[in-house]
Amino acid sequence: MSMKKVAIAAALVIAAGLSACATPTPYQPKMSASSSAGGFSEQKLEGDRYRVSFAGNSLTSRETVERYLLYRSAELTVQQGYDWFETADHRTDRTSRSYVEPDPFMRPGFGYGYPYGYWRPAWRYYGGAYGWRSWDPFWGDPFFADRAQIRTVERFEAGAEIVMHKGKKPEGDPRAYDAREIMANLASSIQRPAPGK
Repeated sequence: MSMKKVAIAAALVIAAGLSACATPTPYQPKMSASSSAGGFSEQKLEGDRYRVSFAGNSLTSRETVERYLLYRSAELTVQQGYDWFETADHRTDRTSRSYVEPDPFMRPGFGYGYPYGYWRPAWRYYGGAYGWRSWDPFWGDPFFADRAQIRTVERFEAGAEIVMHKGKKPEGDPRAYDAREIMANLASSIQRPAPGK
């Protein structure tokens, strides 16, 4: 195989790997080894009472996290042999982190600091009708060397304490949900992991 084909194959593998990382959390169990990937988990509290949660990664919206929590609550209710559930407690937590990344060309050695002290770039350019002109950060953009990119990353985790029941769901209770109806209505919006992952 030629080096060109090897390079193309390597580039495709890297691109596929990077694209796999850049997707919202699918509807999946939360793996303890990769807890940063997110997913659902549940804990039995009493005979018919569970604590259910769903955590998303930074690309998963709040709406998706809450929808997956509701779907998991309904799915768990049916799996345990019940017909409907009610929420005893519900919360959605948002974790937000901001990252400041300085301009890579203005790191030490390019701006103020070691080893060049106050050196900053300056150049001359041809300005059409104005002839040759100079640009200097001291006279041009005063914050040229102080640029930074600020990026904020948000993650959502929703949790609920549910109580499961058998029989017909009571009418008029806004905290009561028919498990099979919830699953039928939300099934088309549930994104499951790709096979083999």
